[in-house]
Amino acid sequence: MSIKTEVVNVAKKAKEAGTKLAKLGSETKNKALIGMADALLKERAKLQSENEKDLKLAREKGLSDAMIDRLTLSDNVIDSMAESLREVAALPDPVGEVLNMQRRPNGLLVGRQRIPLGVIGIIYESRPNVTADAAGLCIKSGNAVVLRGGSEAINSNIAIAKVLEKAGKTAGIEEGTIGLITTTDRKAIDEMLKLEELIDVIIPRGGEALIRRVVETSMIPVIKHYKGVCHIFVDESADFSMATEITINSKAQRPGVCNSLETLLVHKNIAKDFLPKVAAALKEAGVEIRGCSETKKIVPDATDATEDDWYEEYLDLILAVKVVDDIDSAITHIEKYGSLHTESIITTDYNNARTFLDDVNSSCVFVNASTRFSDGFELGLGAEIGISTTKLHAFGPMGLIELTTTKFIIFGDGQIRQ
Repeated sequence: MSIKTEVVNVAKKAKEAGTKLAKLGSETKNKALIGMADALLKERAKLQSENEKDLKLAREKGLSDAMIDRLTLSDNVIDSMAESLREVAALPDPVGEVLNMQRRPNGLLVGRQRIPLGVIGIIYESRPNVTADAAGLCIKSGNAVVLRGGSEAINSNIAIAKVLEKAGKTAGIEEGTIGLITTTDRKAIDEMLKLEELIDVIIPRGGEALIRRVVETSMIPVIKHYKGVCHIFVDESADFSMATEITINSKAQRPGVCNSLETLLVHKNIAKDFLPKVAAALKEAGVEIRGCSETKKIVPDATDATEDDWYEEYLDLILAVKVVDDIDSAITHIEKYGSLHTESIITTDYNNARTFLDDVNSSCVFVNASTRFSDGFELGLGAEIGISTTKLHAFGPMGLIELTTTKFIIFGDGQIRQ
């Protein structure tokens, strides 16, 4: 079978299955999701056995520790996959919701009703848990899904998809609703991106190079974020202990993910007192500091930061640090170098907190909290299909509502247009 034939077949089955899925009630979809969660836990050993094949190849290829971390199906990851499916099942079903019914002067009753987008195409790298998260969100929102994971996770993705499909079929979900493209040839992506009549939207998840390639090639609308250059601004009123703990969590808990901290901005009035404390904690966590000239005066063993460092998404234990004059300077820096992903201010000044929330234009803006909370599950979405840093039609972590659109519904009693 040719690559094109495989991709087209998967997409056609998804299109047909999606039409039937859109008509299913919440009870059937929730039953399927709970069954899938149970099946993942039951098949844990099988999933980890297949995952070990991917990990073995990854180590042989010399992939980074961050990449291997994203690839690993640990007990915690599998537990989280199952928990996410249950969370999604417990959420309200957006499909069929009627919004803003209004009576027009001519007597027509006009409103909007939520409907699925149709078939969602997901192109992703490394993280096999995306297979379960994407499938769960798509099924609950009435969308079929075509999945194309990275070659480094192929064994894991196939194993997860088989478990999900079997459990879904038992609960009444049409075969083909979860479509996985199993070829690892990159030409499959090019073929997938041509199928504008079968796939309604593409969501790429991975490195900037992958996402830019998808955007440049796709004939299908793309919802995307290129990278996560996330900032924390430590205001002059900040509690040092809180600021240090949040900085370490944001940078070092999982440095290889898009919501990890990449640049720390520190108010000049506290830099001499705060920077030595946070630098010591960062050093203990194994983080390399790349600092501006003012930072270097206070933390002499920091590496000189270049202009490129302010734009950089390290995805590693490296942190750019800059001393700024005030909150306005911090916001100006974020506007210039940020990626509209996630920013946080550490402050005890209410007015500065409000200024930061109002003036920073990123998709997630926090006050006194870690950037690591920029995540669908943590924000109550059950899981996320991806994070959008474009504003059409979603902005930030995408959950069930973002996987629907609305159609107009109109009730009349014989009206004709004059």
